[in-house]
Amino acid sequence: MKGILGKKLGMTQVFTPEGLVIPVTVVEVGSCVVLQKKDAENDGYEAVQLGYEDKKHPNKPEQGHAQKANAAPKRYVKEIRGIELAGYEVGQQLKADIFAEGEYVDVTGVSKGKGFQGTIKRWNQSRGPMSHGSGYHRGHGSNAIIRTANRVPKGKHLPGHMGHETITIQKLQVVRVDSERNVLLIKGSVPGPNKGYVTIKSTVKK
Repeated sequence: MKGILGKKLGMTQVFTPEGLVIPVTVVEVGSCVVLQKKDAENDGYEAVQLGYEDKKHPNKPEQGHAQKANAAPKRYVKEIRGIELAGYEVGQQLKADIFAEGEYVDVTGVSKGKGFQGTIKRWNQSRGPMSHGSGYHRGHGSNAIIRTANRVPKGKHLPGHMGHETITIQKLQVVRVDSERNVLLIKGSVPGPNKGYVTIKSTVKK
């Protein structure tokens, strides 16, 4: 198990020697630092805490925490469990070459926020009749399960906030590793908007 933090730059495509087109997501993984190692004796569990991208206006606790790793305070900080602690040192710089072409990874990010949406967009419900005098086009229908229930059942699909959720896509293949630019090309799409932060770690699926 190994992992790294990065920033989604966008999507492009690459060609195989056979001429096949592969859609890929470009993820920048430079400036990723090991801020802390947590073990079972002191913290109750084992994990490696990573930080990515310098923070412009850190507070004093963040500055003190980063000084222990001889690094600048980081804007995006995450812990990754299941990693062999002996292979990491506090203050170590992680680069794209920790992964190799052909490896499979799990990518976690925050999906695009879409604000307050109705049931048709949020839950893929069908619209009502659009003609013959109908004035009910995009409503969500009856709320009650039976007339005498006098309550709305749990899990009822209603309008509300859509998107901006933590999502993990599993078993994506690393198509190319650019060590000079610290960039990973990952097959397919990954969660989040462009310039959104992501966590990349070895896949749990075999």
